[in-house]
Amino acid sequence: MPNAEHVVIVGNGIAGITAARHIRRISNKRITVISAESKYFFSRTALMYVYMGHMKWEHLEPYEDWFWEKNRIELKQAYVERIDADSKMLFLSGDETMAFDKLILATGSVPRKLGWEGQDLRGIQGLVSKQDLELLEENTRNNCQKAVIVGGGLIGVELAEMLHTRNIPVRMLIRENSFWRNVLPKEDSEFISRHIESHGIELSFNCEMEKFIGQERVKAVQLKNGEEIPCDLVGLTVGVKPQIGFLRNSEIATESGILADEFLQTNYPDIYAIGDCAQLQEPPAGRRPIEAVWYTARMMGETVAQTICGNPTKYNPGHWFNSAKFFEIEYQTYGKVAADPEGNEQHFHWEHRDKKKAVTIAFDRETSRFLGINTFGIRMRHEVFDRWLSEERSIEHVLQNLREANFDPEFYDQHQQEIFNSFKKNLVHT
Repeated sequence: MPNAEHVVIVGNGIAGITAARHIRRISNKRITVISAESKYFFSRTALMYVYMGHMKWEHLEPYEDWFWEKNRIELKQAYVERIDADSKMLFLSGDETMAFDKLILATGSVPRKLGWEGQDLRGIQGLVSKQDLELLEENTRNNCQKAVIVGGGLIGVELAEMLHTRNIPVRMLIRENSFWRNVLPKEDSEFISRHIESHGIELSFNCEMEKFIGQERVKAVQLKNGEEIPCDLVGLTVGVKPQIGFLRNSEIATESGILADEFLQTNYPDIYAIGDCAQLQEPPAGRRPIEAVWYTARMMGETVAQTICGNPTKYNPGHWFNSAKFFEIEYQTYGKVAADPEGNEQHFHWEHRDKKKAVTIAFDRETSRFLGINTFGIRMRHEVFDRWLSEERSIEHVLQNLREANFDPEFYDQHQQEIFNSFKKNLVHT
C-alpha cells in the first residue's frame, strides 16, 4: 500500500513487536520494524534456557517466519545511527536512509557500567541481548574455572544458575547485606539468600568494587578492602540503562531515557517512546519514570498502537506486579511491599517449614488496608490481587480469602491456621 502512512518501529523486543501487532490488527498502515540485534523477535526471558540446553535458538521465536509477511510487517536488520526529527528521516548503517510518518522508539536497555577501572576487559559482560548470550558461550567454552558476578538482582541470579549448570564455580559480590536487599524486605531477602546458597553459589555481602585486573582479558576482581578474587569470567549485573546512545546529538529530548508524556509521545508529536528506553515525565502514582519490565513494555506497545491509529490513549499500567525465578522458586509480587517500610506500612512474613515457600504481606497498620504481597514458591492469580488492591480490601479479608488467589488451594487449606496464628503473633510483637 504505497500511499499508506508509514510507521517505523526501532527495536523488535516485546514493546516494539506488540505495537506492530496491534497497529496491524486495527489499521492498514505500512509497518517497518528495524533491529540490529536479530532479524526476528525472540523471547528474551528464555535466553537462559538456550544456554542451559533446555531449548534451541529456534524455540525462542514465538512466531513462524511466514507471520511477518502475512501480517505485512516489514523487517529490516540494521543500526539506526541518527534521527533527523524535523525531516522525519532515519539514517541507518551502510549509508541507508528511511523516511517515516510516525516513529516508535523501542530500543530497550543495555547493561549498566559504573566506570570501574578495567571494566571493558575481555571476559567481562552483561546478559541482556542475543549477542550477550553468544559472548557468554565464547567466554565459557574453554576451561572457565571461576566466575564472579558483580551485583545481585534478577539478571545476576539467572546468570548464576546458567553457569551452575555447567559446573562453573560462581561467587556473587553483593553491595547490600543480603540478596536484592534494596528491593526485598529483610525477611524475603534473607530467605532467597539462603536458597541461592543452598545451590552452591557463594554469596559475598557488603562488597564494594575497586577495579578489574588484567591485561587484555580479566584475571581478577579487586574489592575496596584489598581482596583480589581470581576469575576467568565476570558477569556485570548491576542493572540496566536505556539504550539511547544513538540520540546523543538528536533534537529528541532525553534524560536517563527518552522523555515521554502520558500518551508516550516525545517532544515531537509523531515520535513515541515505549519499553525500557522510555522515561515518563509524570509517571502514574506509585510508579517509577523508567520500568524495565516485560509486562510494562507490552502494555506500552498496546497503548501506543491505539494512539497512532487515531484513538489517543493514556498509558495506565495499573497496580504494580512482577514475577521472576530464583532457581526453582518462583517469585511474584503485587502492589507495594517496600524493602524498608515507612509510615504506617507493616509487614507480615510467613515461611513454610520446607524453606521453599514464603509469603510477605504489606498492610496499613491503622486502617488494615491491604497494600501488597510477595510470594515465593506459591503460584498466585494476578486478577485476584489486582481486584483486592482496587477494592482496597483489608488484610483480614486477604488472609480469609487467600484460597481464592492460590493456584493450589489445597496447599492453603492445609496451612491456613498456621498462617493465621503467625499473623496474630506478628501483630502482638509489633
